[in-house]
Amino acid sequence: MPIYTRTGDFGTTGLYGGKRISKADCQIETYGSIDELTSYIGLVVTKLKNKQDKNLLINIQRNLYQVMGFLSGAKINLLFLKEKVSDFEKTIDEIESQLPKLNKFIIPGGNEISSLFQILRVLCRKAERRNIDYFNKKPIADNELLIIKYLNRLSDLFFDLARKYGKDNEVVL
Repeated sequence: MPIYTRTGDFGTTGLYGGKRISKADCQIETYGSIDELTSYIGLVVTKLKNKQDKNLLINIQRNLYQVMGFLSGAKINLLFLKEKVSDFEKTIDEIESQLPKLNKFIIPGGNEISSLFQILRVLCRKAERRNIDYFNKKPIADNELLIIKYLNRLSDLFFDLARKYGKDNEVVL
């Protein structure tokens, strides 16, 4: 069976359950921003040598696929994200305990891995904004609040991972 279906040739795409909507719809932009983030996470995974951090990122990709499924209309309970937010906070605390206190703005760069984590951070923030915009158009539910918290903490994690991998090359204002 080929990848092409020709069903999107007129500017629509299918949601979970078969409903078709415009590819320009806010809902598509919302989970598309997470798809973009997930793809860039895959790039970073290929650059890392640290197995623990690779596994962390692969698990984040898996979680984000669940979020995308929910955003496309699948009946997925995202309660597990609550535990993931807590896990992120523990990891952030652990990373920060090994870094110098932050008292100035950091200019993204320093080295390739650190720069890639900064790109993940800004893509995650963009996905967070897209989700908030989408959720503001209707009554917000628990799953949606969990997505926002998850993305917010994930961007914090990416920031600290950028610092971890760039600590010897940090450029500050």
